[in-house]
Amino acid sequence: MILHTPRNRPATWRARRQSVRRAWWLPFVAIEWTWEWAAYALSNWAFLEVLEYLSSFSVLVAVIFYFSESGDRVKARHYQAWQVINTAQGKGGSGGRIEALQELNADKVPLVGVDVSSAYLQGLRLEGASLVRADFSSADLRASSLAGCDLTLSNLSNANFRSASLNHTLLANADLHDADLNDADLRDADLSGAMLNGADLRRARLENIRWQNIRNIRDANIAGVIGAPAGFPEWARANGAVELPGGDQ
Repeated sequence: MILHTPRNRPATWRARRQSVRRAWWLPFVAIEWTWEWAAYALSNWAFLEVLEYLSSFSVLVAVIFYFSESGDRVKARHYQAWQVINTAQGKGGSGGRIEALQELNADKVPLVGVDVSSAYLQGLRLEGASLVRADFSSADLRASSLAGCDLTLSNLSNANFRSASLNHTLLANADLHDADLNDADLRDADLSGAMLNGADLRRARLENIRWQNIRNIRDANIAGVIGAPAGFPEWARANGAVELPGGDQ
């Protein structure tokens, strides 16, 4: 912002000329003296002061409009993210879906019913997301973090969750048949009503899981599970689970 300060009246040309000691300085002094008078005249022009105020006011108006339209910009961003997800539905690869999902979740947008089946989503981070009835079937979610997510009634069949974080995740009535949960972290997960038939649970962390009402665990591989609750391995074997360290199911 330019501060409008009236300037002092410059000296007359006669007075200025008399102060010049060398003749070859005169052209330069004349130019400087001309600009001093121009600055003096403009500094006393009220119109320029009004323009300064209008400039400051326009900045204020721009800031007000920027914040007043922030909601519309957020909606537009969410619309674009959903468009990316829906356009790539059923296709392999990422197609920008990792960034789109993470952005929506960061803005606390529910992802209920989202369909990312067969997508490449390795390293996805959706901690605490609402993913009820989501479709992650055959998706590649290796080393992803879905900690604290609500995956109730979700389709996670044939998904690759190797080394993924699923601790404190709600997996009630989720379909996990033939899912690869090798080295996955399932601590404190709720598996009530879940279908785990054919799942690979080798070396999965199972501390404090809710397992008593698992619907189906036939042919699931529980070799080397870590921290399994008391009674779980016996119950799993009695209901058709196997222990094959090499993974040949």
